Amino acid sequence: MKLLNVMFAGALALGIATTAASANADKGQKLFSKKLKDDCGMTGAKMAAKHTQAQWEKIGNGAGLEAEIKKICPKVNDVDDKYLEHFYDFFYKFASDSGNVPSC
Repeated sequence: MKLLNVMFAGALALGIATTAASANADKGQKLFSKKLKDDCGMTGAKMAAKHTQAQWEKIGNGAGLEAEIKKICPKVNDVDDKYLEHFYDFFYKFASDSGNVPSC
């Protein structure tokens, strides 16, 4: 029974790590340029710099992020849920206090 619990915990940890690793800041940057840049009227660097990393963490990568995107970019009508984790990673990586500068 103990071995089964350890195996289950290991599988769960691997599943969580795989899910977290599937989000990608580079993909988020490309998606921003393709899907949001025109409607936002700003570069990805400017968008990401709207908040610090702590603020992006607080906003999260779900409904809160979609609402924040629509707040900053009122012309954006809908954000596909499947892109949110990538947008989040991009915004977090290039936040105002990150010291990173994206190329878009």
